[in-house]
Amino acid sequence: MENKLRLDPEKIARARKAAGNIAADVDRFIGSRTTVAVERTVLRLMGVDGVDAEGVPLPNVVTDHLLERGLLADGVAAPVLNAAIQLGITPQQVAERVATGSLDLAAIPRSDTETVTSKGRELAQIGLDRILANRREREKRIARLGEGRKPYLYVIVATGDIYEDVIQGKSAARQGADIVAVIRSTGQSLIDFVPYGATREGFGGTYATQENFRLMRQALDEVGEEVGRYIRLCNYCSGLCMPEIAAMGALERLDVMLNDALYGILFRDINMQRTLIDQTFSRMINGYAGIMINTGEDNYLTTADAVEAAHTVLASQFINERFALLAGLPPEQMGLGHAFEMSPDLEDGFLLELAQAQMARQIFPDAPLKYMPPTKHMTGDIFKGHIQDALFNLVSIWTNQGVQLLGMMTEAMHTPHIHDRKLAIENAQYIFNNLRHLGDEVLFRPGGRIEKRAQEVLDKAIAMLKEVEDIGLFKALERGMLADVKRSMTGGKGLSGVLERGADYFNPFEMELRERTGLPQREEGSLHERGERGFQAN
Repeated sequence: MENKLRLDPEKIARARKAAGNIAADVDRFIGSRTTVAVERTVLRLMGVDGVDAEGVPLPNVVTDHLLERGLLADGVAAPVLNAAIQLGITPQQVAERVATGSLDLAAIPRSDTETVTSKGRELAQIGLDRILANRREREKRIARLGEGRKPYLYVIVATGDIYEDVIQGKSAARQGADIVAVIRSTGQSLIDFVPYGATREGFGGTYATQENFRLMRQALDEVGEEVGRYIRLCNYCSGLCMPEIAAMGALERLDVMLNDALYGILFRDINMQRTLIDQTFSRMINGYAGIMINTGEDNYLTTADAVEAAHTVLASQFINERFALLAGLPPEQMGLGHAFEMSPDLEDGFLLELAQAQMARQIFPDAPLKYMPPTKHMTGDIFKGHIQDALFNLVSIWTNQGVQLLGMMTEAMHTPHIHDRKLAIENAQYIFNNLRHLGDEVLFRPGGRIEKRAQEVLDKAIAMLKEVEDIGLFKALERGMLADVKRSMTGGKGLSGVLERGADYFNPFEMELRERTGLPQREEGSLHERGERGFQAN
């Protein structure tokens, strides 16, 4: 990078240190708590699936059953495993009996702890081995078929009908897409359960369900064989069911997941405690599954000015990087987000965009950065929009981005048609092919506008990170320091689903994941027993 922007490595190190302290502080808080979504995820990884007679998912049925009896603080694993051992049945059968009212988990005699723990470890190994097999299958297919070159061409389908999505996803792959993202139905992030089965009634997108994942994965594998390259599948494990959807994606071999607690806090008003706890477990699963996460910093620039708030994007990228590392997710799977959102009427706006993208590329050299297209300033003029997308594509290939979510000239008009998607892919392919090695040939003028802008953004990001380090992330979110959106630590959706872990808390999947990835095990005991600092004050 000697011929690139001159960014002070000591400043970058200071930013990482501050972000590390911010993330570690939150992680200590998280370590003594669980959520209903985490516990439902444990059930799913143990093989519990399906719905009761009223259509309620069995993981919800069992979790609510234990919550009503005051038994959830120690986790779902021990009561369910205990019943399975005592009755000689599977966790799935335990859930089915709870759903029919024929089994009360509080009334089952307790097995000894060693027996329950051993059974939990056995099921955790089986569940995680299944996820590992999917990761190996992905690697084999890529080795045999190959895949598109970075920046990956990323397109969306959003019909609301999974069977129509399959048709459009295959069409996109034939047109040249490398990643197909199935947009979720509007509002799914705010429902505290995962719908079941194949769905055809989504609004503005298709419900994320395990069956829908399976159908789309099967379709993209089929078209991958046809076009001779591996096609990656993306969905969303954000919202109130974040870790559950991460587990479902890992079990169905998804490749990319939008996974960012800060997005849910800021733009869906999900309680910050709830979603940050959920994020840790979801990223542990994604990391082990080899799934690339996408973070949501690009959305900050839809509510805040892209020029003035550029440093908040960088600061959040630093924080998200630290959160991911704490969950065992390596840089190669961190699709840290940013966006091409300067006003097209701004003089030298392209230079500012180039500075931001090159700065991110140098600071996070191993991350497959996810670059988002212009949306805020798209007007419905499709010809101007196509040019804006072309400039976006130019910045991406120049700065070697990892994932290119292609802009549509009909942005803000309607859900893209197949021909809109084709034109977007052709636009990117033309620019990427003709300018493939531009970044290797062009130097940035020392002290020039682009370099000064990057240095300015870095300095502001460091100052912001130091302030967040001093007051804590929760207080920073309450003050609206990210995206100009204020959120309360005790407000938002889902707070009632947060529980402090009991003295006998047991999550065999978290334990096994930490052992397999070399992460330290959580300490036992409550928040107060472990002497956490500053959270009540903050």
